[in-house]
Amino acid sequence: MSGQGGTSGPGASTAHAVLAGVVCGLVGFTSSFAVVLTGLQAVGASPEQAASGLLVLCVTMGLGCVLFSWRLRMPVTMAWSTPGAALLAAGTVPAGGFATAVGAFLLCGVLIALCGLVRPLERLVEAIPTGLASAMLAGVLLTLCVAPFRAVVTSPAAIAPVMATWLVLVAFARRWAVIGALVAAIVVMAVQGVFGRLDLATAVPAVVPVAPAFNATALLAIGLPLFVVTMTSQNIPGMAVLASFGYRPGMRAPLLYTGGATAVGAVGGAHAINLAAISAALAAGPEAHADRSRRWIAGVACGVTYMAFGPLAGLVTAAARSAPDGLIGTIAGLALLGTFAASAAAALADAGSREAGAVTLVVAASGLTVGGIGAAFWGLVAGVVVLAALRIERRRKRPPA
Repeated sequence: MSGQGGTSGPGASTAHAVLAGVVCGLVGFTSSFAVVLTGLQAVGASPEQAASGLLVLCVTMGLGCVLFSWRLRMPVTMAWSTPGAALLAAGTVPAGGFATAVGAFLLCGVLIALCGLVRPLERLVEAIPTGLASAMLAGVLLTLCVAPFRAVVTSPAAIAPVMATWLVLVAFARRWAVIGALVAAIVVMAVQGVFGRLDLATAVPAVVPVAPAFNATALLAIGLPLFVVTMTSQNIPGMAVLASFGYRPGMRAPLLYTGGATAVGAVGGAHAINLAAISAALAAGPEAHADRSRRWIAGVACGVTYMAFGPLAGLVTAAARSAPDGLIGTIAGLALLGTFAASAAAALADAGSREAGAVTLVVAASGLTVGGIGAAFWGLVAGVVVLAALRIERRRKRPPA
Protein backbone atom coordinates (compact mmCIF):
# COMPACT_ATOMS: atom_id res chain seq x y z
CA MET A 1 0.00 0.00 0.00
CA SER A 2 1.33 3.39 -0.99
CA GLY A 3 2.31 5.54 1.98
CA GLN A 4 3.36 2.61 4.17
CA GLY A 5 7.09 2.63 4.72
CA GLY A 6 7.55 -1.16 4.52
CA THR A 7 5.67 -3.48 6.88
CA SER A 8 5.51 -1.16 9.83
CA GLY A 9 2.24 0.44 8.74
CA PRO A 10 1.07 3.97 7.98
CA GLY A 11 1.27 5.07 11.60
CA ALA A 12 4.95 4.25 11.75
CA SER A 13 5.52 6.00 8.42
CA THR A 14 3.83 9.14 9.72
CA ALA A 15 5.98 9.01 12.85
CA HIS A 16 9.04 8.68 10.62
CA ALA A 17 7.96 11.78 8.66
CA VAL A 18 7.58 13.70 11.91
CA LEU A 19 11.04 12.56 13.01
CA ALA A 20 12.50 13.60 9.65
CA GLY A 21 10.99 17.07 10.09
CA VAL A 22 12.34 17.36 13.63
CA VAL A 23 15.80 16.38 12.39
CA CYS A 24 15.50 18.96 9.57
CA GLY A 25 14.72 21.70 12.08
CA LEU A 26 17.36 20.49 14.52
CA VAL A 27 20.07 20.43 11.86
CA GLY A 28 18.95 23.78 10.43
CA PHE A 29 19.12 25.53 13.80
CA THR A 30 22.13 23.96 15.46
CA SER A 31 24.32 23.94 12.37
CA SER A 32 24.19 27.68 11.77
CA PHE A 33 22.81 29.65 14.72
CA ALA A 34 26.41 30.60 15.53
CA VAL A 35 26.73 32.17 12.08
CA VAL A 36 23.56 34.18 12.61
CA LEU A 37 24.64 35.50 16.02
CA THR A 38 28.11 36.32 14.71
CA GLY A 39 26.64 38.15 11.72
CA LEU A 40 24.14 40.22 13.68
CA GLN A 41 26.73 41.26 16.26
CA ALA A 42 29.24 42.12 13.51
CA VAL A 43 26.89 44.78 12.14
CA GLY A 44 26.28 46.34 15.53
CA ALA A 45 23.53 44.34 17.27
CA SER A 46 23.70 44.29 21.06
CA PRO A 47 23.31 40.86 22.74
CA GLU A 48 19.65 41.67 23.40
CA GLN A 49 19.07 42.71 19.80
CA ALA A 50 20.84 39.60 18.50
CA ALA A 51 18.67 37.38 20.72
CA SER A 52 15.60 39.23 19.46
CA GLY A 53 16.69 38.67 15.86
CA LEU A 54 17.21 34.96 16.50
CA LEU A 55 13.76 34.70 18.10
CA VAL A 56 12.04 36.49 15.20
CA LEU A 57 13.86 34.32 12.66
CA CYS A 58 12.78 31.11 14.42
CA VAL A 59 9.14 32.21 14.56
CA THR A 60 8.86 33.54 11.00
CA MET A 61 10.62 30.66 9.27
CA GLY A 62 8.83 28.10 11.47
CA LEU A 63 5.45 29.65 10.74
CA GLY A 64 6.26 29.66 7.02
CA CYS A 65 7.11 25.94 7.09
CA VAL A 66 3.83 25.10 8.83
CA LEU A 67 1.59 27.32 6.69
CA PHE A 68 3.00 26.36 3.30
CA SER A 69 3.44 22.66 4.03
CA TRP A 70 -0.09 22.37 5.48
CA ARG A 71 -1.81 24.45 2.79
CA LEU A 72 0.00 23.03 -0.26
CA ARG A 73 0.43 19.49 1.09
CA MET A 74 4.10 19.76 0.08
CA PRO A 75 7.21 19.67 2.29
CA VAL A 76 7.99 23.38 1.84
CA THR A 77 10.63 24.27 4.40
CA MET A 78 12.14 27.65 5.12
CA ALA A 79 15.28 28.78 6.88
CA TRP A 80 17.23 31.86 7.81
CA SER A 81 19.70 33.06 5.23
CA THR A 82 22.92 31.41 6.36
CA PRO A 83 24.91 32.88 3.43
CA GLY A 84 23.41 36.25 4.30
CA ALA A 85 24.50 35.89 7.93
CA ALA A 86 27.97 34.93 6.74
CA LEU A 87 28.01 38.07 4.62
CA LEU A 88 27.19 40.14 7.70
CA ALA A 89 29.81 38.33 9.79
CA ALA A 90 32.51 39.28 7.31
CA GLY A 91 31.52 42.96 7.44
CA THR A 92 31.76 45.79 9.93
CA VAL A 93 29.36 48.02 11.83
CA PRO A 94 27.89 50.46 9.29
CA ALA A 95 27.74 54.20 9.83
CA GLY A 96 24.69 54.79 11.99
CA GLY A 97 25.04 51.46 13.79
CA PHE A 98 22.61 48.57 13.85
CA ALA A 99 19.67 50.77 12.87
CA THR A 100 21.14 51.28 9.39
CA ALA A 101 21.78 47.53 9.11
CA VAL A 102 18.10 47.02 9.94
CA GLY A 103 17.22 49.43 7.14
CA ALA A 104 19.30 47.27 4.79
CA PHE A 105 17.51 44.12 6.01
CA LEU A 106 14.20 45.83 5.26
CA LEU A 107 15.36 46.70 1.73
CA CYS A 108 16.36 43.07 1.19
CA GLY A 109 12.89 41.92 2.22
CA VAL A 110 11.17 44.40 -0.08
CA LEU A 111 13.31 43.30 -3.03
CA ILE A 112 12.58 39.61 -2.36
CA ALA A 113 8.85 40.34 -2.23
CA LEU A 114 9.09 42.36 -5.45
CA CYS A 115 10.65 39.33 -7.14
CA GLY A 116 7.43 37.50 -6.33
CA LEU A 117 5.29 40.31 -7.72
CA VAL A 118 7.38 41.39 -10.71
CA ARG A 119 8.44 38.47 -12.85
CA PRO A 120 11.06 40.47 -14.85
CA LEU A 121 12.87 41.28 -11.59
CA GLU A 122 13.03 37.60 -10.73
CA ARG A 123 14.41 36.91 -14.22
CA LEU A 124 17.01 39.65 -13.68
CA VAL A 125 18.20 37.93 -10.51
CA GLU A 126 18.31 34.60 -12.31
CA ALA A 127 20.41 36.29 -15.02
CA ILE A 128 23.22 37.04 -12.54
CA PRO A 129 25.96 34.60 -13.57
CA THR A 130 25.88 31.69 -11.14
CA GLY A 131 29.66 31.55 -11.09
CA LEU A 132 29.98 35.18 -9.96
CA ALA A 133 27.30 34.89 -7.28
CA SER A 134 28.98 31.71 -6.01
CA ALA A 135 32.38 33.40 -6.11
CA MET A 136 31.12 36.34 -4.05
CA LEU A 137 29.71 33.93 -1.47
CA ALA A 138 32.92 31.86 -1.43
CA GLY A 139 35.01 34.97 -0.86
CA VAL A 140 32.81 36.03 2.05
CA LEU A 141 32.90 32.53 3.56
CA LEU A 142 36.66 32.16 3.24
CA THR A 143 37.38 34.63 6.03
CA LEU A 144 34.98 32.75 8.32
CA CYS A 145 36.19 29.26 7.41
CA VAL A 146 39.78 30.00 8.42
CA ALA A 147 38.63 30.99 11.94
CA PRO A 148 38.75 27.45 13.43
CA PHE A 149 42.33 26.93 12.26
CA ARG A 150 43.45 30.24 13.74
CA ALA A 151 41.59 29.61 16.99
CA VAL A 152 43.06 26.14 17.54
CA VAL A 153 46.54 27.69 17.60
CA THR A 154 45.65 30.32 20.20
CA SER A 155 43.23 28.22 22.32
CA PRO A 156 44.06 24.54 21.71
CA ALA A 157 42.45 23.23 24.90
CA ALA A 158 39.04 24.67 23.96
CA ILE A 159 39.12 24.31 20.18
CA ALA A 160 40.98 21.04 19.50
CA PRO A 161 38.27 18.76 21.02
CA VAL A 162 35.62 20.46 18.89
CA MET A 163 37.60 20.09 15.68
CA ALA A 164 38.54 16.48 16.48
CA THR A 165 34.88 15.59 17.08
CA TRP A 166 33.88 17.22 13.81
CA LEU A 167 36.59 15.33 11.91
CA VAL A 168 35.64 11.93 13.36
CA LEU A 169 31.98 12.47 12.51
CA VAL A 170 32.83 13.62 8.99
CA ALA A 171 34.40 10.20 8.53
CA PHE A 172 31.63 8.12 10.13
CA ALA A 173 28.40 10.15 10.32
CA ARG A 174 28.77 13.22 8.15
CA ARG A 175 25.23 14.54 8.63
CA TRP A 176 25.85 14.90 12.34
CA ALA A 177 29.34 16.41 12.13
CA VAL A 178 28.39 20.00 12.94
CA ILE A 179 25.89 18.98 15.61
CA GLY A 180 28.56 16.75 17.15
CA ALA A 181 30.99 19.65 17.13
CA LEU A 182 28.35 21.76 18.88
CA VAL A 183 27.90 19.06 21.54
CA ALA A 184 31.68 18.98 22.03
CA ALA A 185 31.65 22.77 22.41
CA ILE A 186 28.93 22.51 25.06
CA VAL A 187 31.05 19.96 26.94
CA VAL A 188 34.05 22.30 26.77
CA MET A 189 31.91 25.16 28.09
CA ALA A 190 30.59 22.97 30.91
CA VAL A 191 34.10 21.89 31.91
CA GLN A 192 35.20 25.53 31.98
CA GLY A 193 32.23 26.51 34.15
CA VAL A 194 30.57 28.77 31.60
CA PHE A 195 27.01 27.69 32.40
CA GLY A 196 27.44 28.35 36.12
CA ARG A 197 28.24 31.97 35.32
CA LEU A 198 25.16 32.61 33.16
CA ASP A 199 22.63 35.16 34.35
CA LEU A 200 19.42 33.27 33.59
CA ALA A 201 17.34 36.35 34.35
CA THR A 202 18.67 37.95 31.15
CA ALA A 203 18.20 34.75 29.11
CA VAL A 204 14.45 35.22 28.63
CA PRO A 205 14.00 36.22 24.97
CA ALA A 206 12.04 39.30 24.01
CA VAL A 207 11.47 41.15 20.76
CA VAL A 208 13.55 44.33 20.85
CA PRO A 209 12.18 46.78 18.26
CA VAL A 210 14.77 48.70 16.24
CA ALA A 211 13.63 51.70 14.23
CA PRO A 212 15.24 51.31 10.78
CA ALA A 213 17.51 54.04 9.50
CA PHE A 214 18.41 54.36 5.84
CA ASN A 215 21.91 55.10 4.66
CA ALA A 216 22.84 54.81 0.97
CA THR A 217 26.20 53.23 1.75
CA ALA A 218 24.68 50.60 4.06
CA LEU A 219 21.97 49.81 1.53
CA LEU A 220 24.63 49.16 -1.12
CA ALA A 221 27.09 47.39 1.17
CA ILE A 222 24.59 45.24 3.09
CA GLY A 223 21.11 45.34 1.56
CA LEU A 224 21.93 44.53 -2.07
CA PRO A 225 24.54 41.79 -1.40
CA LEU A 226 22.21 40.26 1.21
CA PHE A 227 19.42 40.19 -1.38
CA VAL A 228 21.68 38.68 -4.06
CA VAL A 229 23.10 35.87 -1.92
CA THR A 230 19.70 35.08 -0.40
CA MET A 231 18.06 34.77 -3.81
CA THR A 232 20.89 33.03 -5.67
CA SER A 233 22.16 30.79 -2.86
CA GLN A 234 18.89 29.98 -1.11
CA ASN A 235 15.60 30.78 -2.83
CA ILE A 236 16.44 29.67 -6.37
CA PRO A 237 18.35 26.51 -5.29
CA GLY A 238 15.63 25.80 -2.71
CA MET A 239 13.01 25.73 -5.43
CA ALA A 240 15.29 23.48 -7.50
CA VAL A 241 15.60 21.01 -4.60
CA LEU A 242 11.81 20.82 -4.30
CA ALA A 243 11.47 20.34 -8.07
CA SER A 244 14.00 17.51 -7.99
CA PHE A 245 11.61 15.59 -5.73
CA GLY A 246 8.60 16.42 -7.90
CA TYR A 247 7.20 19.42 -5.96
CA ARG A 248 6.44 22.68 -7.77
CA PRO A 249 4.81 25.16 -5.39
CA GLY A 250 5.64 28.14 -7.62
CA MET A 251 7.89 31.03 -6.66
CA ARG A 252 5.32 33.79 -6.20
CA ALA A 253 3.79 32.89 -2.83
CA PRO A 254 7.03 31.77 -1.10
CA LEU A 255 8.82 34.93 -2.25
CA LEU A 256 5.98 37.14 -1.08
CA TYR A 257 5.97 35.47 2.31
CA THR A 258 9.73 35.35 2.85
CA GLY A 259 10.16 38.90 1.55
CA GLY A 260 7.31 40.26 3.64
CA ALA A 261 8.44 38.37 6.74
CA THR A 262 11.99 39.61 6.22
CA ALA A 263 10.83 43.22 5.91
CA VAL A 264 8.61 43.02 9.00
CA GLY A 265 11.07 40.89 10.96
CA ALA A 266 13.86 43.38 10.29
CA VAL A 267 12.31 45.68 12.87
CA GLY A 268 12.89 42.90 15.41
CA GLY A 269 16.54 42.52 14.39
CA ALA A 270 16.15 39.59 11.97
CA HIS A 271 18.24 39.72 8.79
CA ALA A 272 16.44 37.46 6.25
CA ILE A 273 14.50 34.25 5.78
CA ASN A 274 14.17 32.22 2.60
CA LEU A 275 13.34 28.81 1.17
CA ALA A 276 15.55 26.14 2.66
CA ALA A 277 18.07 24.73 0.19
CA ILE A 278 20.47 22.15 1.62
CA SER A 279 18.28 21.07 4.54
CA ALA A 280 15.18 20.94 2.31
CA ALA A 281 16.13 17.46 1.13
CA LEU A 282 15.75 16.10 4.67
CA ALA A 283 12.01 16.79 4.56
CA ALA A 284 11.35 16.42 0.82
CA GLY A 285 13.30 13.21 0.14
CA PRO A 286 12.13 9.59 0.32
CA GLU A 287 13.77 9.20 3.73
CA ALA A 288 10.96 11.36 5.15
CA HIS A 289 8.13 9.14 3.83
CA ALA A 290 7.78 6.49 1.14
CA ASP A 291 4.65 8.24 -0.15
CA ARG A 292 5.64 11.65 -1.51
CA SER A 293 2.07 12.94 -0.96
CA ARG A 294 2.60 12.51 2.80
CA ARG A 295 5.96 14.23 3.15
CA TRP A 296 4.25 17.54 3.92
CA ILE A 297 4.03 16.21 7.48
CA ALA A 298 7.82 16.53 7.72
CA GLY A 299 7.57 20.17 6.62
CA VAL A 300 5.05 20.91 9.38
CA ALA A 301 7.19 19.13 11.97
CA CYS A 302 10.24 21.12 10.85
CA GLY A 303 8.33 24.37 11.34
CA VAL A 304 7.13 23.40 14.81
CA THR A 305 10.71 22.50 15.74
CA TYR A 306 11.97 25.89 14.61
CA MET A 307 9.32 27.68 16.64
CA ALA A 308 10.20 25.57 19.68
CA PHE A 309 13.75 26.91 19.47
CA GLY A 310 12.47 30.50 19.63
CA PRO A 311 12.12 30.69 23.43
CA LEU A 312 15.71 29.44 23.73
CA ALA A 313 17.11 32.38 21.75
CA GLY A 314 18.04 34.40 24.84
CA LEU A 315 19.74 31.45 26.54
CA VAL A 316 21.65 30.54 23.38
CA THR A 317 22.83 34.13 22.96
CA ALA A 318 23.90 34.42 26.60
CA ALA A 319 25.84 31.15 26.40
CA ALA A 320 27.51 32.20 23.14
CA ARG A 321 28.53 35.51 24.70
CA SER A 322 30.19 33.70 27.64
CA ALA A 323 31.90 31.01 25.55
CA PRO A 324 35.71 30.78 25.40
CA ASP A 325 37.33 33.00 22.79
CA GLY A 326 37.10 31.55 19.30
CA LEU A 327 34.64 28.77 20.18
CA ILE A 328 31.55 30.22 18.50
CA GLY A 329 33.63 31.28 15.49
CA THR A 330 34.90 27.71 15.26
CA ILE A 331 31.37 26.29 15.17
CA ALA A 332 30.40 28.84 12.52
CA GLY A 333 33.49 28.14 10.41
CA LEU A 334 33.05 24.37 10.52
CA ALA A 335 29.36 24.73 9.64
CA LEU A 336 30.24 26.78 6.56
CA LEU A 337 33.08 24.66 5.16
CA GLY A 338 30.76 22.58 2.99
CA THR A 339 29.03 25.66 1.64
CA PHE A 340 32.40 27.27 0.93
CA ALA A 341 33.60 24.19 -0.96
CA ALA A 342 30.45 24.06 -3.09
CA SER A 343 30.55 27.80 -3.79
CA ALA A 344 34.24 27.80 -4.71
CA ALA A 345 33.73 24.82 -7.03
CA ALA A 346 30.80 26.54 -8.76
CA ALA A 347 32.78 29.78 -9.02
CA LEU A 348 35.65 28.15 -10.89
CA ALA A 349 33.80 25.39 -12.76
CA ASP A 350 33.35 27.21 -16.08
CA ALA A 351 36.72 27.58 -17.81
CA GLY A 352 35.41 30.45 -19.90
CA SER A 353 34.66 32.63 -16.86
CA ARG A 354 37.17 31.21 -14.39
CA GLU A 355 39.25 34.38 -14.17
CA ALA A 356 36.13 36.46 -13.47
CA GLY A 357 35.14 34.02 -10.72
CA ALA A 358 38.63 34.11 -9.25
CA VAL A 359 38.70 37.93 -9.21
CA THR A 360 35.28 38.05 -7.57
CA LEU A 361 36.37 35.54 -4.93
CA VAL A 362 39.64 37.23 -3.99
CA VAL A 363 38.16 40.73 -3.92
CA ALA A 364 35.22 39.55 -1.78
CA ALA A 365 37.69 37.84 0.57
CA SER A 366 40.03 40.83 0.71
CA GLY A 367 38.06 42.82 3.25
CA LEU A 368 38.65 46.04 1.33
CA THR A 369 36.28 48.96 1.77
CA VAL A 370 35.84 51.73 -0.81
CA GLY A 371 33.58 54.65 -0.07
CA GLY A 372 32.28 52.83 2.98
CA ILE A 373 31.05 49.92 0.83
CA GLY A 374 32.41 46.50 1.67
CA ALA A 375 34.25 43.84 -0.26
CA ALA A 376 31.26 41.63 -1.19
CA PHE A 377 29.73 44.35 -3.37
CA TRP A 378 33.04 45.29 -4.98
CA GLY A 379 33.86 41.65 -5.61
CA LEU A 380 30.69 41.27 -7.66
CA VAL A 381 31.40 44.52 -9.53
CA ALA A 382 34.99 43.46 -10.28
CA GLY A 383 33.80 40.07 -11.48
CA VAL A 384 31.26 41.62 -13.87
CA VAL A 385 33.95 43.90 -15.31
CA VAL A 386 36.37 41.02 -15.87
CA LEU A 387 33.60 38.86 -17.34
CA ALA A 388 32.77 41.64 -19.82
CA ALA A 389 36.46 41.87 -20.79
CA LEU A 390 36.61 38.09 -21.34
CA ARG A 391 33.57 38.20 -23.59
CA ILE A 392 35.10 41.03 -25.65
CA GLU A 393 38.24 38.93 -26.02
CA ARG A 394 36.25 35.93 -27.24
CA ARG A 395 34.38 38.05 -29.78
CA ARG A 396 37.68 39.48 -31.10
CA LYS A 397 39.12 36.00 -31.55
CA ARG A 398 36.01 34.66 -33.26
CA PRO A 399 36.68 34.20 -37.00
CA PRO A 400 34.59 36.48 -39.22
CA ALA A 401 31.51 34.92 -40.78
